[in-house]
Amino acid sequence: MQSWSETPVPDVPGSGPPLRLFDTADRRVRPVTPGRTATMYVCGITPYDATHLGHAATYLTFDLVNRVWRDAGHDVHYVQNITDVDDPLFERAERDGMDWMQLGSRETALFREDMQALRVLPPRHYVGAVESVHEVVEFVEKLVAARAAYVVDDAEYPDVYFRADATEQFGYESGYDRATMERLFAERGGDPERPGKRDPIDALVWRAARPGEPSWPSPFGRGRPGWHIECAAIALNRIGSGFDVQGGGSDLIYPHHEYSAAHAEAVVAGRRFARHYVHTGMIGLDGEKMSKSRGNLVFVSKLLAQQVDPGAIRLGLFSGHYRTDRPWTPDVLDAAQARLQRWRAAAAVETGPSAHDAIARLRQHLADDLDTPKSLDAIDDWAYRAIEYGGSDPDAPGQIVGAVDALLGVRLR
Repeated sequence: MQSWSETPVPDVPGSGPPLRLFDTADRRVRPVTPGRTATMYVCGITPYDATHLGHAATYLTFDLVNRVWRDAGHDVHYVQNITDVDDPLFERAERDGMDWMQLGSRETALFREDMQALRVLPPRHYVGAVESVHEVVEFVEKLVAARAAYVVDDAEYPDVYFRADATEQFGYESGYDRATMERLFAERGGDPERPGKRDPIDALVWRAARPGEPSWPSPFGRGRPGWHIECAAIALNRIGSGFDVQGGGSDLIYPHHEYSAAHAEAVVAGRRFARHYVHTGMIGLDGEKMSKSRGNLVFVSKLLAQQVDPGAIRLGLFSGHYRTDRPWTPDVLDAAQARLQRWRAAAAVETGPSAHDAIARLRQHLADDLDTPKSLDAIDDWAYRAIEYGGSDPDAPGQIVGAVDALLGVRLR
């Protein structure tokens, strides 16, 4: 799968403190300690509709992680998938009278355009589910051989399921109790009442072919991948087990990330799938989580078509902390546009106050669990002083421009 083009990142002299992030599994903020190459896997979209601000908030969060690592001198090996074969895609294609592959290709292209416009640094590997089917088949074979998965006794549809008790540590990532797991499993794509399963929360890893659905050959008969195993296979085959950060929205904590981790750990000798599990809050509109099912979406492409500056979208989403559920309102956008205008006015002065402290604060707050509200305050303070009082440093405006570009992804000139 083709990714989008690289966005140049300026070099900023100096360095900041090491990155610390909240880890969902450990329930606390702790240091992220990558080696020379930092590794990250972020779950991608199912391409049956355009990119909305909930998507954008997630990918901008991990774009900040990428930028902070690069600023610290790390090479970053970033992998993202795209679930280009799944029920929602088939349902939307049937509703619209389209071929599901054409729909997926169209929305994937739009997603890439939106990420490019928002100046999100691209993944090194951008991998579709369709192109990784053979990897999933090999993975399912390993799970069945390890008795971590089984074929249901169903002559018509011999689906393959992962045993939720296949790893001793199952549940460590979410920390949810059994009742919560059962409720969320049913709400988020699981099939607890499927006859033949040994446990209602056993997760599908290979869906036997149904009439009218695409399918691929496997030792278990024709079929297609389950959702969670797709990410496990793609991540293991690109960056291996024990990578630095697995990321996604908080709605992926369970079942998606819990099961993708368990799938991998059942094959790779129980090692923790990711060293850090990082999840973003939900973006809301009119008091509800922004989602396709509710129809309360604000699309990135529509904002861009209305000539909203991509930098304002970034600043609007950064005005709240990434882990909080927060609303998108006209006031949020207005404030972001005004902030961007002030910053650009300050960056246009010939001489300004020293940028050293502002850049140090920017780095410090980003390193502290991506505290973007305080990071924006640091640049606000410098911009206010530059506009109101001026300064004697001719290099300061350019230094602020470079730091804001490199660390926040916002272009001021």
